[in-house]
Amino acid sequence: MEAAVIDAGSKLLKAGTAVPDQAPPIIFPTQMQRTLEDGPSADNPLLEDVFVDPVVRGFIRDWDAIEDLLQYVLYTGLEWEEGNEGQVLFTDPLCTPKALREQLVQLMFETFNVSGFYASEQAVLSLYAVGRISGCTVDIGHGKIDIGPVLEGAVQHIASRRFETGGIDLTKLLSQELSKSNPHVNLSVSDVDLIKEKYSCCAEDDVAYAKTQRSSGTEQHTLPDGQVITIGKERFTVGEALFQPSILGLETHGIVEQLVHAISTVSSENHRQLLENTVLCGGITSMPGFEDRFQKESSLCSSAIRPSLVKPPEYMPDKLTQYSAWVGGAILAKVVFPQNQHVTKGDYDETGPSIVHRKCF
Repeated sequence: MEAAVIDAGSKLLKAGTAVPDQAPPIIFPTQMQRTLEDGPSADNPLLEDVFVDPVVRGFIRDWDAIEDLLQYVLYTGLEWEEGNEGQVLFTDPLCTPKALREQLVQLMFETFNVSGFYASEQAVLSLYAVGRISGCTVDIGHGKIDIGPVLEGAVQHIASRRFETGGIDLTKLLSQELSKSNPHVNLSVSDVDLIKEKYSCCAEDDVAYAKTQRSSGTEQHTLPDGQVITIGKERFTVGEALFQPSILGLETHGIVEQLVHAISTVSSENHRQLLENTVLCGGITSMPGFEDRFQKESSLCSSAIRPSLVKPPEYMPDKLTQYSAWVGGAILAKVVFPQNQHVTKGDYDETGPSIVHRKCF
């Protein structure tokens, strides 16, 4: 049985057996709908469904909910049989607390009875997906932005950067902007998310962005309930906020300068290897114009060595940026499990959850 690879993000869970050159066969929202078990109450007089977010800002926060999700993924999606469970490789967000790693390995062995377990950091895996073992990932997720420098397959934690800003904050920003130009329309989060994915694009530079704010063509968009809204200059706001965080009300540098500052804390002999092997991850980075803007900002940055983007190999699936960590996990699973580098049931029984820090790095 091939190992299962699971990448549980704040917005989407990606899973499947380890086949490296294909997209993950299972992709669905991480957020869950649950019916309250204890029936109607004063706060909730009707027996309504509530929404639960098992993963918040990249980290698992609701363990009961993640258990339910994994139950579905492994036994329904991947058709595992109880009593004949296989091996699992999990992707780890940057800066995952030790306690969370231990809780995850405990869940895998004690609840799901897996025969083997491995966890690896997403920055490392995203580089594997494009055929690199050294470089730097800029991962713009739903709930966070991670900058992960990697040398010879090891994350340089001293230079890593994590920002509690991500796609969810960009969606809120877009919602505010659309409400100004369409004051009589009620927009749900899902409406704005779809608009962001369909219409957002990046201006060539800050001068071009300023021009779009003065005059920009408009498009009509019909919402699922039949309401029609106008979308114009707002389509450029999401991308620009990543290069000008002041748009989000943040007093910080844009994404390229953040990358350069992070790398400056690593030994200078490694700067070129890291910056010239930069990999963009996350669905936001695939918006039209984003890569070109990133390269243009790189040519203007304060560093003597400029960041340069790595293009994925042609044999890799389309839209690799959206699930590069999963693809890298599928590549790694083909190595660690056959070579017995993973955590076995015997390892876990002998040492307990702390074994994950010694065998998974």
